[in-house]
Amino acid sequence: QVQLVESGGGLVQAGGSLRLSCAASGGTIGRYGMGWFRQAPGKEREFVARISSSGVVLRYADSVKGRFTISRDNAKKTVYLQMNSLKPQDTAVYYCATGAGGGYDYWGQGTQVTVSS
Repeated sequence: QVQLVESGGGLVQAGGSLRLSCAASGGTIGRYGMGWFRQAPGKEREFVARISSSGVVLRYADSVKGRFTISRDNAKKTVYLQMNSLKPQDTAVYYCATGAGGGYDYWGQGTQVTVSS
């Protein structure tokens, strides 16, 4: 059973930066792509970024391109989301997720990111 634990969220002013981490345990995480999602109050959960198992293929939502960077360290079983130039509209609970076959079967509990204007 794969378990994911996010950390690194917090309160930051607009224009600031945060680095989220997602630590995985159980399973062979290195074989799976991993993604970050977010859910703002009153809104549906939305895709943020994805990284392939090898770390070579990256994909981003248009809203975060050029500001966010996803990376992974398979030896540490950890995925990161570096968030720069944060905007108030980035405020949300951020979740990491992974699964076989490009899907997302396993989810973390989320970490709150709040960006003040």
